[in-house]
Amino acid sequence: MTQNISSAVMQQRIEPHDSLDDFPTPPWATRAVIKHILEPAMMPYGPSSMTVREPTCNRGYMARPLRECFERVIATDIFDYGWDGMDCRTDYLFPISMPPADWTIFNPPFQLAEQFIARSFQTPGWRGTAAIVRTAFLEGARRYKHLFNIKPPSIIAQHSERVIMTKGIVRDPSKEYWDEKSKQFLRPSTATAYCWLIWLKDDPWNCTRFKWIPPCRLQMERPGDYPKEGAVT
Repeated sequence: MTQNISSAVMQQRIEPHDSLDDFPTPPWATRAVIKHILEPAMMPYGPSSMTVREPTCNRGYMARPLRECFERVIATDIFDYGWDGMDCRTDYLFPISMPPADWTIFNPPFQLAEQFIARSFQTPGWRGTAAIVRTAFLEGARRYKHLFNIKPPSIIAQHSERVIMTKGIVRDPSKEYWDEKSKQFLRPSTATAYCWLIWLKDDPWNCTRFKWIPPCRLQMERPGDYPKEGAVT
């Protein structure tokens, strides 16, 4: 049996400190957390009456599914990746002003995730934050001291199905792509687990709950989610 050594599998998401951390989120993962976790948590209102900010919008892979559910999505990024749906280019940590938003939902750059999460709590009109992070993000004495011990998340939602994040692009796990390192066509896969950390302003439980997001990729995918370039059936 040939070992799968594609870059998607081996990618540990270790980037230089000043890297843009270009690992876009497959759209299905955003739809999954909305359906299985956020919509129940938002009751009785629901996302259709709310504004959400996505401050790391990249090429729109998360902002587009957010626009399927929320009344308004404010999509920004520090870098212009060429997506015409971005509202403006801005540094989320040092903006001139922060427009009101009920929710902040994003895939924060790994090196600055704590700062991005803390910044979201300062949003005028803030009701909640949802950040997708490596499950290993839950570890670390420093992170515990400066984030989790001060403001623990209301919900930790673990993906039971692996979310494949590949640098610079999203790829369809059901198709094969040419892997330059191994010189063969391989299906995307990953050794990295992801979960969502969710903070609720009005949390009736006042404690951290652990939930699983059930396997649902096939149900949550939509036509146009993946670029066609480079894929073979």
